[in-house]
Amino acid sequence: MHASSRSIDTNQSGPHEGLTGRVTRALENPLRKPIAEHTQAAFQEARTWLAARSEMPLILDAGCGVGLSTRRLAASFPDHAVIGVDRSRDRLSREHGPLPDNALLVRADLVDFWRLALADGWRPARHYLLYPNPYPKSAHLKMRWQGHPVLPVILALGGHLELRSNWRLYVEEFALAVAQATGHEAQVAIHEPNGKPLTPFEQKYHVSGQTLWKLVVQLPHDPDLVAREGGA
Repeated sequence: MHASSRSIDTNQSGPHEGLTGRVTRALENPLRKPIAEHTQAAFQEARTWLAARSEMPLILDAGCGVGLSTRRLAASFPDHAVIGVDRSRDRLSREHGPLPDNALLVRADLVDFWRLALADGWRPARHYLLYPNPYPKSAHLKMRWQGHPVLPVILALGGHLELRSNWRLYVEEFALAVAQATGHEAQVAIHEPNGKPLTPFEQKYHVSGQTLWKLVVQLPHDPDLVAREGGA
């Protein structure tokens, strides 16, 4: 099989010099953006679905795209409840076969969904961020998850957190952000799909000969990591 995929083109030569400041700001200032109504409704549906599987550990597949990763995670972890979240109705509606009984796809704003999950006490056993948009220009740091105000919420949910990317710098920046925010050291290594890619992007990048990178860290459930209105 042959595929061609362009590698990341960036004007950064190392971790962004503004990363520490962005993480500090996120830790000190809670997100005040109102929750979108459609995400509130979608979360309630997911909450009901999950309550019916309360004996099953939770896996969050954040930014699941077309949902193949959600299906594959559900097959790999049949005793877990797997929820894939993506904002695109078009991506989620693409036909990739029936969902396993232990999987659910949710159309929602991921930033809002994470906040609702933390407020509701969700404790994912595993949490995946698979090939997020790299936003490679240095001016776009605040759009990467490690530079986004929602970062403390992502980390506060806890569990086995796994990030994959074809851009080493993205993974290294995320590891620095994890260490600054939580004091935990994330492990960064080359990722080999071994014939079992989780996402179409993972497959495309791998067959194009690009090196894939993976970050793994085990985090405690820590809602106090998120600043409260009127002070931390």
